[in-house]
Amino acid sequence: MCGDHKLTVVHRLSSIAGHVKSVERMIREDAYCIDIIKQTHAIQAALAKVSELVLDHHVRSCVSRAILGDEASERERVLEEILDVYHVASK
Repeated sequence: MCGDHKLTVVHRLSSIAGHVKSVERMIREDAYCIDIIKQTHAIQAALAKVSELVLDHHVRSCVSRAILGDEASERERVLEEILDVYHVASK
């Protein structure tokens, strides 16, 4: 991962870490359960966006190189990886 893309992902992860700490604090302070649930859903959505960004980068860089390359085994490997990610995400 390079430059701006990496910074974007790292920034999002730092933000998510802050949200997780906030939820931890909410639990320690006996915050209203629905408020906690809303925050955990926001964290899950933010993590999904990070996964989307990383996958987008992977497809546009690693997968593209493998598909355009000379190694049939490398093409097959990256396609299997993409299918594995798809199967995990669809559960």
